[in-house]
Amino acid sequence: MTDTRAYAAFDATSPLRPFSFSRREPGQHDVLIEILFCGVCHSDLHQVRNEWASSSYPMVPGHEIVGRVAKVGPKVTRFAVGDSVGVGCFVDSCRTCPSCLKGQEQYCEVHIAFTYNGTEMDGKTRTQGGYSSQIVVDENYVLRIAKEAPLDRVAPLLCAGITTYSPLRHWKVTKGQKVAVLGLGGLGHMAVKYAAALGAEVTLLSSSASKKADAARLGAHDFVVTSDEATLGKLGRRFNVLIDTVSAPHDIARYAETLATDGVMVLLGVPEKPALLPAFALLPRRRSIAGSLIGGIKETQEMLDFSAAHGITADVETIPVRDIDKAYARMLKGDVRYRFVIDTASLKRD
Repeated sequence: MTDTRAYAAFDATSPLRPFSFSRREPGQHDVLIEILFCGVCHSDLHQVRNEWASSSYPMVPGHEIVGRVAKVGPKVTRFAVGDSVGVGCFVDSCRTCPSCLKGQEQYCEVHIAFTYNGTEMDGKTRTQGGYSSQIVVDENYVLRIAKEAPLDRVAPLLCAGITTYSPLRHWKVTKGQKVAVLGLGGLGHMAVKYAAALGAEVTLLSSSASKKADAARLGAHDFVVTSDEATLGKLGRRFNVLIDTVSAPHDIARYAETLATDGVMVLLGVPEKPALLPAFALLPRRRSIAGSLIGGIKETQEMLDFSAAHGITADVETIPVRDIDKAYARMLKGDVRYRFVIDTASLKRD
């Protein structure tokens, strides 16, 4: 067993604190990764606070993991010691169901081993995430990262990046299409970058006028303040795809009505309360409301390669692990542009 330093939540209300536990020794096909950086996702906060009523403690959050290979099992063929690698939201799946066979492991129909607050494939061994010094993962669930990539800025791509890239690819966004991104946060800023890189005409919809300059810098061609009813109304039936990244309660129908005929609104955020959606927001123009959840291993690697080719990384603020609760508080206030990333070297000092 491998001793591992970490920060963990021990209940839904207390601050996170130092925690030590053991990772398994690398098996035949396993890779031992020294974690260098771990992004802080809003879902970390949801799960730490048990807002989805599924949390088990002690819990080590974190599923935006980047680091270097420290050891490989004897049958590993895809990675070598020293490689830059990443781990996303899951570390295994059944590998045999229809979804897994199509390379869509995120929709595994038998059992998916989430990176934390889940269980390994035995259904018993609890998984612990990336707010830690190291992790052991089967090579088939490890992603390759370009050697020259800035690892702290790549870390959020393992969740925020693939969460926004996947629906843009699935709905075949390309040059000439009109894409709206609702909300400019950890997800939204990545959606703008990817949509622009794919050649779309991008409009950022935000409740905050102060983000207009940032939206333009990230690649948006237009900016609309959503609190201005008159301006929002003038959008008409404009967008082919609308990426909704907002996790706070909001009026979905209001934005669905900005879709063109056959337009789709893709929900990525998880508001606390269910949304109300009148049928007439969809029927007259054959609009659709859809959801999307991260991506499979093949698509996530595609996203990382696309990002490297187009110079796309996340906008980050790097923090020591001891500041994680301050970071959570700032996230709730929207006081981050646009992703916190933990420098796990700080674990050695705590």
